[in-house]
Amino acid sequence: MPFAIVMTGGKQYKVSVGDKIQVEKLDAEEGKEVELSNVLLISKDDKSAELGRPFFNTAVKAKVLKQGRADKIRVFKMKAKKNYRRTHGHRQHFTELEITKI
Repeated sequence: MPFAIVMTGGKQYKVSVGDKIQVEKLDAEEGKEVELSNVLLISKDDKSAELGRPFFNTAVKAKVLKQGRADKIRVFKMKAKKNYRRTHGHRQHFTELEITKI
């Protein structure tokens, strides 16, 4: 099965056609098509792979399924014996993509 490794938001993802992935927030509306142009590796079968140097001149096409926010995480800071305690919450924005073409 063909797959590719793409980079977006400072992270790398192994994707094939039909995969659904959550990436860092992209500026695109739901239902629109986006291109992930930072393609690091392409494999057309399980036996061989082509490596970009550093990227290929092609793009992986994906459809935006939804924009959202992840679950809240708690960030707690504390310094022992100094009565310093801080609690913060954080919800990361994400974009859910479905890969349509490699």
